[in-house]
Amino acid sequence: MLKEKTVYKEELPVNVIVADIKNYPIHFHEDIEVVFVLDGSIGLKNGYYQYTLKKGDIYIINDNETHSFESTGEPNMVMMLQMDMRYFSDYYEGLRNSFFITDMEDDNDDSIDVLRTILAKIMMEIIQKGYGYEQKVIESTHNLISCLLSDFRYFVMEDGKFVNGVKNRGDKILAGRLNRITDYMHENYMRKLTLSEIADKEHLSIYYLSHVIKEATGLSFQELLSFIRVEESEKLLLGTNKKIGAIAEESGFSAVRYYIKHFQTWFGMTPSEYRKAYNGKTISHESQAEYERSNPDNIEFAIKKLVKGVYSDYAGKQKSRSTIIDVNLPEAFLNPGEFLFQAELFGREVMKPIARPYNLLKSLKETVLASGPNYIITTASKSEKDIVSMSILIYNVDEQLKDRLAGLTTKDKALELVREYEEETEFLIRMGGLSGDYRVSRYTLTRDNVISAYEDAIRHRSATGTRQAIVNNWSTLPHIDFSRVTVSDTLSLMNTLSGVSAELILLDRE
Repeated sequence: MLKEKTVYKEELPVNVIVADIKNYPIHFHEDIEVVFVLDGSIGLKNGYYQYTLKKGDIYIINDNETHSFESTGEPNMVMMLQMDMRYFSDYYEGLRNSFFITDMEDDNDDSIDVLRTILAKIMMEIIQKGYGYEQKVIESTHNLISCLLSDFRYFVMEDGKFVNGVKNRGDKILAGRLNRITDYMHENYMRKLTLSEIADKEHLSIYYLSHVIKEATGLSFQELLSFIRVEESEKLLLGTNKKIGAIAEESGFSAVRYYIKHFQTWFGMTPSEYRKAYNGKTISHESQAEYERSNPDNIEFAIKKLVKGVYSDYAGKQKSRSTIIDVNLPEAFLNPGEFLFQAELFGREVMKPIARPYNLLKSLKETVLASGPNYIITTASKSEKDIVSMSILIYNVDEQLKDRLAGLTTKDKALELVREYEEETEFLIRMGGLSGDYRVSRYTLTRDNVISAYEDAIRHRSATGTRQAIVNNWSTLPHIDFSRVTVSDTLSLMNTLSGVSAELILLDRE
């Protein structure tokens, strides 16, 4: 079957593959695909057109376009990004079935550089998988779509090739009208379709509509309709065993001879010759894509060479540090261990905005079971055999930061330090010896909360209006979350904290 189903993983409406492609047989999918050659070159067949894409080239494969890739004989690195139209179409009217194309011969096109930059950013976010990277990828994809709609929606044909009608004519109203017309033709090409029907639908005269289509595409209405029918027939020709006559009829042609004539015009051969030439070169159980996924380090290196400035934005970023906290509760009751958490650090006035989670834990007056430089685990229970409640406090502060915090004397300096500190830590807390159903209450103080709290405290030196005071207070409020969990022997809790931040977790048996 020619149709390839795109699988979107990790709840992202974006799928990205970067690979050295040997052979990718003819197929199509319902979503838009952006092809970005990071290194080498690749052969691309898209309908009746054939191209050699070189390093730095970007090509847009529109939804439902049949296409294939083939090695040129040299190593390549190709980024293939697919966007879930079910997700993004809700945000952009007319996105589905819009026709996009890039002019690969225009090396001075600034909009191509914008595309390269956005694609490189998406790729770096996916490689590094930093905290909240999914949201950043979706955000960048929205920027990508906006760029496509603004600069790459094409309608005009010159010398048999499409050029950007929106950019050349600057008429977005006309572009929207042409998009509606071509959408309607793609949806109804298989039946008898007349210029009069579309003119009535668009409230235009037949003469004017005919002129608009000719001016925009270089084709008469009937030629454009025949082109759409021939293009759509390729799926039946290569994806089924139907006879040529049946395909002609199903594609909207009144006679086989007309189908053959128009097919030859665009593909340069008869439908039978085309089927013979490309049968066996389509996606199927027997013919699968052959490619080798690229190494993340090699992808980063290619982006560094190709897209100036993007790599440096990410090069200094470290992946989240990992802190694993293992506590066996029966042992912890018998031997709580040394108290390592630097509680005295949070008792100073200058630390008040940071110390809020610690002061909440302190107010519970519970017994400390375990502690480390950046965590405390406490309980109100008297025996490991009857653990009714637990409290866990984690802080994203390392030894170097603690030393700097200890030397602070003013809130202005504290604010400066909090803004500067951007390290991330992934916490995994595993507690053995717990069983049963527990309610989990999480109080997360983010870096932004801490910054807002310091800014609010500093602003109080001067008069602040009531409305602004309310807004300032809101920005200091932590994130609160409630959930339930069933535990059998070991409970695992996980979170990633960024910058100066903290989380207080309360566990209560139900």
